[in-house]
Amino acid sequence: MKKILVTGGCGYIGSHTIVDLIENGFDVISIDDQSRSTRYLLDGIEKMTGKKVKNYKVDLKDYNDTRAVFQENEDISGIIHFAAYKAVGESVEEPLMYYENNLFSLINLLKCVDEFHVPHFVFSSSCTVYGSPDTIPVTEESPIKKAESPYGSTKQMGEEIITNVVKAADTKAILLRYFNPVGAHPSILIGELPLGKPANLVPAITQAAIGKIPQLTVFGTDYPTRDGSNIRDYIHVSDIAHAHTLAIQYLLAEKNKTNCDIFNLGTGNGVTVLEAIKAFEEVSGQKLNYKVGPRRPGDVVAIYANNNYARTALGWDIKYDLKEMMRTAWAWEVKVKQDEEIIKSQKFQYN
Repeated sequence: MKKILVTGGCGYIGSHTIVDLIENGFDVISIDDQSRSTRYLLDGIEKMTGKKVKNYKVDLKDYNDTRAVFQENEDISGIIHFAAYKAVGESVEEPLMYYENNLFSLINLLKCVDEFHVPHFVFSSSCTVYGSPDTIPVTEESPIKKAESPYGSTKQMGEEIITNVVKAADTKAILLRYFNPVGAHPSILIGELPLGKPANLVPAITQAAIGKIPQLTVFGTDYPTRDGSNIRDYIHVSDIAHAHTLAIQYLLAEKNKTNCDIFNLGTGNGVTVLEAIKAFEEVSGQKLNYKVGPRRPGDVVAIYANNNYARTALGWDIKYDLKEMMRTAWAWEVKVKQDEEIIKSQKFQYN
């Protein structure tokens, strides 16, 4: 049984990927300092899989503590690196925090990859590396344009760092550029737990619907799109998670074409913010209270994926449509409200 290290395993996409890895026969350990997460999702993983995943509460910016995990686990066959700050708006307001956290943690991890000869590395990248694209859908060959936010810049820099490192090491890497993960596991045992006010659309929709936040704001309806709101490619988090398992299997099977292969992960369909709101209202039966606000700094007008390469090379398929994304997101929000006291007892801890 191959051992895979997942960084950010207590987080949204990390927790779903751990479940998918376990279901596909992998042994999994996690590193998550829980500065922006709780044990709640780890508990959900255990209920779902029957396996207790060991999490090292380690800040990846601390090299010595990070290295100690590798000393204790010399049989790591691959790493999936999620751990990063990821809010576009916050990165505009706190750029140094983003550069320090996202880049220092990656560099320390790659030092350990090199020293301990970890053969496979999968990086959680983002469609933000494409900036504001000239044409859509974007392919893996679309030009990397100036990032619209410090968050996007950290992903561009992270990709460049990984590409350079694997040229000089024995490691093969995959960069997964995904679009907008939403929804929750169909079991509704794990899902998204945003820190503070949600920065992404779907958790903002569900929190407004349940009354956790008073009103949803649509940031701009004067964009050159079919209804004036931003266009994004929303994809179910379980589909995203399975792509990471396929990426590890692809590397283990030595199918990589280069030292660092790249895949877009999206549905290939652009959905406007207002269309996403309508889909939620149809599925949930909830009439959403929202207002139109000004454009938000760092937001691109429209972006969605050409996913042909991931489908053909990885054998990846998409199981969940927009309605299922919204259905599971809403069911998860209801569960979170029911478990509010449990979650509060495992409140976010700051280092």
